[in-house]
Amino acid sequence: MSAKVHLHMHASDLGKSRDFYERFFGSAPVKEKAGYVKFLPEWAPVNLALSTGQSGGDGVVDHVGVQVDSPAGVMEQLARVKTSGLPVREEIGVDCCHANQDKFWVRDPDGVEWEVYYLNYDLEDETPKARATALPLAQDAACCAPSCCATSS
Repeated sequence: MSAKVHLHMHASDLGKSRDFYERFFGSAPVKEKAGYVKFLPEWAPVNLALSTGQSGGDGVVDHVGVQVDSPAGVMEQLARVKTSGLPVREEIGVDCCHANQDKFWVRDPDGVEWEVYYLNYDLEDETPKARATALPLAQDAACCAPSCCATSS
């Protein structure tokens, strides 16, 4: 399994943060949208997403996630976590963070949201017909937050 840790952080100045992480990771972002930048550095097992926003009382880290290799990997981890008795929120086939994903969420005792997900496809890669029938994509950083999509237990 080739998992990556996913971090989604708020940036008070997205331009400065983009510049910092481009220099730190040694590579340009793999995706840039209004108010959103994503890095997948070759040398580190991380998927870093930055969205415009103030840290305020919520903190800089929006959520933490693990990107797995397949939809089956999501379902395997989901079954394991459900068996452990932890409450989960399932989101299968959702459009979020400019991509279609299968995922589920859990919350630690301090309120930190963890996401286990598989990226089905980037929304830019869809055919125009598929895009017209897809779920509407939120236009702000709230899309990438745990509360962005329909939930179930």
